[in-house]
Amino acid sequence: MTQAKRHIHVNAFNMNCVGHIHHGLWTHPRDRSTEYGTLAYWTHIARVLEEGLFDGIFIADVVGYYDVYQGGVDLTLREGIQLPVNNPWLLVSAMAAVTRHIGFGLTATVGAHQPYTFARDVTTLDQLTNGRIGWNIVTGYVDSGARGLGQNGLAEHDSRYDRADDFLELSYKLWEGSWEEGAVIADKARRIHALPDKVHPVVHEGPFYRANAIHMSAPSPQRTPVLFQAGTSPRGLRFAGRHAEGIFIGARTPEAAREASRQLRQAAVDAGRRPEDIKIYAGVAVVPGRTETEAREKYADYLAHASAESGLAHFAASTGVDFAQYGLDDPISFGNTNAIQSAAQAAQKQGWTTRRKLLEQFTLGSRYATIVGDPSQVADELERWIDVGEIDGFNLTRIVAPETWEDFARLVVPELQNRGRYRTSYGDDATLRQRLFGQGDRLPASHAAARWRR
Repeated sequence: MTQAKRHIHVNAFNMNCVGHIHHGLWTHPRDRSTEYGTLAYWTHIARVLEEGLFDGIFIADVVGYYDVYQGGVDLTLREGIQLPVNNPWLLVSAMAAVTRHIGFGLTATVGAHQPYTFARDVTTLDQLTNGRIGWNIVTGYVDSGARGLGQNGLAEHDSRYDRADDFLELSYKLWEGSWEEGAVIADKARRIHALPDKVHPVVHEGPFYRANAIHMSAPSPQRTPVLFQAGTSPRGLRFAGRHAEGIFIGARTPEAAREASRQLRQAAVDAGRRPEDIKIYAGVAVVPGRTETEAREKYADYLAHASAESGLAHFAASTGVDFAQYGLDDPISFGNTNAIQSAAQAAQKQGWTTRRKLLEQFTLGSRYATIVGDPSQVADELERWIDVGEIDGFNLTRIVAPETWEDFARLVVPELQNRGRYRTSYGDDATLRQRLFGQGDRLPASHAAARWRR
């Protein structure tokens, strides 16, 4: 019996700013990202994604700004390299109001929030969207953000994950354990809205957080949001294995994706979970055309607006290394920085050890793998990534917004559907977790959060 092919999961990858991943492309005449401060921009994107049957929109964020390259923010400001950047969470209500199905993967930095109030924010949005909220858990990676939060700089890399573990344990207690099922009865005749014996204070005494309080919000459809994460350092792997349901990897080839995927699934097994309890997404850029020639011409047009130096400045913040201090062919010393350890390790592994070699990776303003071709060629390559890379889907980066996602929905989705690799409707899946895993709205019993349920 022939095994059915797995559907490919796709999120739109965006940020509440002008320049996200493919730096310089905001200057393209068809790009609308300078409208990011308007609701019309975001509601249009939401409609496009739902028409294209995307899983959702994954919105990145950073608390802070990029001041490593050239020792300041001049280039960052001139090129709009994720600065200015607005809050992604405040976009959701507007986008949810014009859609019924797409999910929202939203980034929040642990050190910028308190669990007690953050848990309420998440529950509120999960209620308003009928269970479509996911949280991308980040621990911070730029000193500028830490300084803005009143600290001298970032805490040590692994200790940031220790704080995130404590943050999540308290959040799980609030989301999963404070209100029992059936606590809210809303009985007008008896004047009982919630049953007091089914609502419990949470007591937490952790290394970073403490609380003794009832969760302020009644349970939402998912209780705990779908949990995303992107760290693949040794400490990040342990964190992902324990907590993450969706994991975003940066891989340049399907073979590199396969190596990362196997490590991540093993980390889940080591934490007492199943390999299939996580969905793994690779970041890719797709430039499709009705013909290969049209796609190549579009790609060349995009290249003319990209800024390789801006991509390098972004990468400098990710690694904590000011590449501007090196000559084009001087060997770069990455050292042991306190930023994103996996970014520096990947650069060294790929042999990107001079500024010239690094700049060659940022021709489209980023170092993401780029797929260019007609619908059949693009579908072939996406399938290769899924099958060889042992991943579940993609975070589709915007090159020109919203053209990137419009083209994908119009050209690539029908081809994938014809191959049985993409959904043809949303069906009856109400929540984001049910859509991704098909096993209900709540976290499975094997997850670390389940121990706090009553």
